[in-house]
Amino acid sequence: MHQKPIYILAIESSCDDTAAAVMQNDKVLSNIVARQAIHEQYGGVVPELASRAHQQNIVPVIDVALKKANVSKEQLSAIAFTQGPGLMGSLLVGSSFAKSMAMALNIPLIAVNHMHAHILAHFIDEDGFDKPEFPFIALTISGGHTQIVKVNGFFDMEIIGETTDDAVGEAFDKSAKILGLPYPGGPLVDKYAQLGNPKAYKFTKPKMPNLDFSFSGLKTQILYFIQNNIKENPNFIDENRNDICASIQNIIIEILMEKLKLAVQQTGIKQIAIGGGVSANSGIRNTLKEAEKKYGWKTFIPKFEYTTDNAAMIGIVGYQRFLENKFNDASVVSKARIDF
Repeated sequence: MHQKPIYILAIESSCDDTAAAVMQNDKVLSNIVARQAIHEQYGGVVPELASRAHQQNIVPVIDVALKKANVSKEQLSAIAFTQGPGLMGSLLVGSSFAKSMAMALNIPLIAVNHMHAHILAHFIDEDGFDKPEFPFIALTISGGHTQIVKVNGFFDMEIIGETTDDAVGEAFDKSAKILGLPYPGGPLVDKYAQLGNPKAYKFTKPKMPNLDFSFSGLKTQILYFIQNNIKENPNFIDENRNDICASIQNIIIEILMEKLKLAVQQTGIKQIAIGGGVSANSGIRNTLKEAEKKYGWKTFIPKFEYTTDNAAMIGIVGYQRFLENKFNDASVVSKARIDF
């Protein structure tokens, strides 16, 4: 057992946020994120611009993370970084820096699967937040992923359901775009939904077998619904924005909850943990909390700052891998797509 504190510097650069965190064992000492505003004018992430912004941000972000944590480079036990999945150019900036720094300091390097990190963020030691016990069901919902995972241990996970096409975050963002909302639109749909009637408009659920999801048909359905109503009333969106957003959010939550209920039925596991950027959605959080009373589940919702892409979640995986001496050498390669 390690007697001395373990200090992990974690780096996350999978998409458009440059993030660095310093962990002392499973506690976060600092968690710094530099957002990239440049993508807003393009209505989505531009990979080339993202990797350039990472190059500009990575040194200052790591510098601030170390200073805020009051930890020197010499105290670091290891460096953890996101290996994938993500945008290749963005991942390379983080991995190149992590490899160079680990080599310069002669300390271990730890490659982390970004999707494992979203799930294991629940194991960060945070006041007022319980940690799930194994086994539990994880619902990972983000801009690029929608997965139901059976989690038997820190490094024993099995995908039991996933999207066959688009992710839930994309369904939110594309719906927002159809409504003329600026990027990123998902949080705005949530904001307007809180003021609207979720039963105002009816959308149909896709028929998907077992625990798999599909969101491409729903996006098309929403597009035609808006186009048809605008033909009749050009001011349809402005006059009904809150109700439209509430109805869209409602159908997405219904789809997610239907699959979660089936997962609980099939596995007998009643511990549900959510992760990923879309788990910041207030409607999803509230519905999960209600499910505790309704179905006798125990639900785990991470602290808001650990839902979107951040380095603390990379750090907690780094810490667990450090305890098991699961290290990588400099030959480890970044991967846009990575085996779960």
